[in-house]
Amino acid sequence: MTTVIWIAAALVLFGLYLSWTAGRLDRLHARIDAARAALDAQLLRRASIAQELATAGVFDPAASMVLYQAAHAARLARDEQREVAESELSQALRAVFAERAQVRAVCDAPGGEASAEELVAAVRRVPMARRFHNDAVRAARAVRRHRMVRWFRLAGHAPFPLAFEMDDEPPASLNDYAVQGEGPGH
Repeated sequence: MTTVIWIAAALVLFGLYLSWTAGRLDRLHARIDAARAALDAQLLRRASIAQELATAGVFDPAASMVLYQAAHAARLARDEQREVAESELSQALRAVFAERAQVRAVCDAPGGEASAEELVAAVRRVPMARRFHNDAVRAARAVRRHRMVRWFRLAGHAPFPLAFEMDDEPPASLNDYAVQGEGPGH
């Protein structure tokens, strides 16, 4: 009789462990969804600001066209092409803002200080949002690799989480602008 009680207790503890693990995995997947939504919002914000600047008439026509096309492509990209489109927008931002004179040109335009600050903030937030997303993906992958999770199919039908890999290096001139604090009142 005591053997049956011990076996029942072990099964209950094992069931609790599986339930806890499934709940943890579910929370990790929810965290991935929230981090992806935040990343999407930051990427959209960056593309929108870049598109506004491209149409503001502060750059030469070639730079405006490069920046506008990259921002437009990033805004319209489907999931399977999004990483490439966002990387191309990062490259376009670096090309357009290769020199501090471009930042000055934006700041000298009417409302340019605010636009420059918005762009600096957006460019700075994208790598942070991507890092949070990829950290959540890494944690979920680590849990999903455990044998018990695979054997008992604790992940259910949730797709395997994928990291978002893109070039998110900001233009050096925008970093300099942010570091030196060349905003209103400075």
